[in-house]
Parts: sequence; structure tokens; C-alpha cells
Amino acid sequence: MQIDVTTIGFTQSTAADFFGRIRQAGVKRVVDIRLHNTSQLAGFAKASDLPYFLKQLCGADYMHQPLLAPTEDMLTSFKKEKGDWNTLRHRFMSLMAERQIEARLEASAFAGSCLLCSEAQPHQCHRQLVCEYLNGKWGGRLAVRHL
Repeated sequence: MQIDVTTIGFTQSTAADFFGRIRQAGVKRVVDIRLHNTSQLAGFAKASDLPYFLKQLCGADYMHQPLLAPTEDMLTSFKKEKGDWNTLRHRFMSLMAERQIEARLEASAFAGSCLLCSEAQPHQCHRQLVCEYLNGKWGGRLAVRHL
């Protein structure tokens, strides 16, 4: 049975567009997979405000799940030191295998969920890698749509 899951990034988006996409997709819960979710640069997506906005504007719940985030070292190598995407991809896939995320999470818990990260597009964002990894372990059960 397919499980519908969406992903979204908040950068290069207005609050109206961001929350509108979540509401229109019928998201029931946003799963924040950022390692750092409290930065002032996050604006409307700061962890202290996001649960309130999601509930009031979209009727959605909020959950922070750092188990699905790269390590600080990985983020620094890729973003600040302009590292290679394929290197980050390999390192993060290995980390998820080491953490055995597929055994620590239930596929059914992703139903109606939206994975949140900062990157505007999914093509070089770890939210895509999380979905790819879990689909590999769960036999392609996640039907992923990027908002």
C-alpha cells in the first residue's frame, strides 16, 4: 500500500506561499528534519513559532525529527566549505544506515506528513535523500511529492 508523503523547503518562499502549499496539499503533520530549527534566518519557520502557524493556518501538527538530519560536520563541509553533493549524499546515506532509521520509524507514520527542510528545491537537499533511502528499505511504499 502506497503512503503519500510530501516535502517542502521554506527558503525563497513567502509565508503565504509556504503555508498555502501545505494547506492545499492537505498535510496533517509537518516533520521538521533540520538539525538546527531555531535560527533567526528561518523567519516564519523557526521552531518556536512554526507549530502555532501550522495549527492555525493549516490545521497541521508539528514534529521535530533530528534523527533524519545530517550531522553538523556534514552540513559544514557541504554548505560552508562548498563541498561536493555526491560526497554529502554518500555520507548521509551511510549515516542513515548506521542509525537504522528504517527500523526506528514506522512507514505508516509518514502518511499525510510533509518533510520540512530549508532548501527551496529538493534536488540537492537531504529531504530527497531521506525519502530515497526509506523507499529503498520499505520497498518503494512512499509516494513522494515535492511541494
